[in-house]
Amino acid sequence: MTSSPARTSSATEDVAWTPGVSAESAAAVDDPTATPLGFGVGARVTAAVMSEDYARILTDALSRLDLTGLVHETGDVSTYLGGHETHLQRALIDLAEALARTGHHATLSVLLSRGCPGEVACELPGGAGPRATEVPQPRRTGRFASAEWALYPLADEVAVDGTAPDHMRDIYAAIEHAKDLGTFRGSEHFVTRLEGDAGDVIATALAGWLLVGRGVQHVTSHLTLSLNSPSHEVRELAAGADAPGGDDEGREDAR
Repeated sequence: MTSSPARTSSATEDVAWTPGVSAESAAAVDDPTATPLGFGVGARVTAAVMSEDYARILTDALSRLDLTGLVHETGDVSTYLGGHETHLQRALIDLAEALARTGHHATLSVLLSRGCPGEVACELPGGAGPRATEVPQPRRTGRFASAEWALYPLADEVAVDGTAPDHMRDIYAAIEHAKDLGTFRGSEHFVTRLEGDAGDVIATALAGWLLVGRGVQHVTSHLTLSLNSPSHEVRELAAGADAPGGDDEGREDAR
């Protein structure tokens, strides 16, 4: 989804950057949780469009993104976005909506990470985190998406507050939250399936990532969305055919 390597920033306080070191202030080094970049909050994003004109479509979609408050670095495999979780969610939802509006089958793959030891410069006992952040409100796009989601709380030691690591406890809590949001559709091999408005699906993954991050320093998450898939239309037609009152013509079309 990218062309040539570059790193730019639209956040005035985040212009300078060195891998593994916060570029914001000396205070951020003393308390890495104070700022998103100091805590290594970010995402790697890859988009694909099933069209011969994919390069123009992707370039157009990316050029329209509002990257206010984010630093970004383009590459030939993925694009890095770093900054506050609210800004990340906004950009991801905007990108998903832009891809969906093309009408072409598209996929969006997102790797979220926060508190990675390789990003956070910290000598505090027990590590640098966790970093508590409010869960941003979702923005609906009116565009359907299906997705596969995986969440990884990378807690291996007892937290400073005495909380013992329990990966499945945190994962199950995030899945219950997805159920509350109405996007949960089931468990599959290695992933949880989400469906719904593209904005709600992305917000579900971000919420789980953030909620687990309130008690765990290093949390990563994978989310892969499918937009405008031909199978979406087939599934929706089939659902309509099985609904009470569906006419014979509708059932024939569904088959």
